[in-house]
Parts: sequence; C-alpha cells; structure tokens
Amino acid sequence: MIKRKAAVSIRECVACGCCIKVCPRQAITVLNGIYAQIDKNLCVGCGACAKECPASIITMEVTK
Repeated sequence: MIKRKAAVSIRECVACGCCIKVCPRQAITVLNGIYAQIDKNLCVGCGACAKECPASIITMEVTK
C-alpha cells in the first residue's frame, strides 16, 4: 500500500489558513503568520488540504 503525506512549499505559502480548516487531524499549523507547517506524525495523507489550497502549493508526497 502506498502511503502519502502532505508537503507545503514554504517559499510560496501565504499562510491563508484554508488548509487548517479542512485538516481532520489538526496536523497543520501556521508558523509566525508566514507559512503552514504539516506535522508528518499527525498527517494521514487524506489530501483534503491539497485540494483546498487556493494556490495549489500543498502536494501529496509518497513516503516509505
């Protein structure tokens, strides 16, 4: 089974918070009002944040 985790391009993130609102595990926080950070231990790879991101800068990465 392929496991996926969300990843944020911090250079492009504008910390709008849309991803935080849809994360079912509360795995996303905004650091210093600058960019979103995803806790890989909490992320279940559902992809809700990637779908919600208006800038499409959250991607789903394959993990081991």
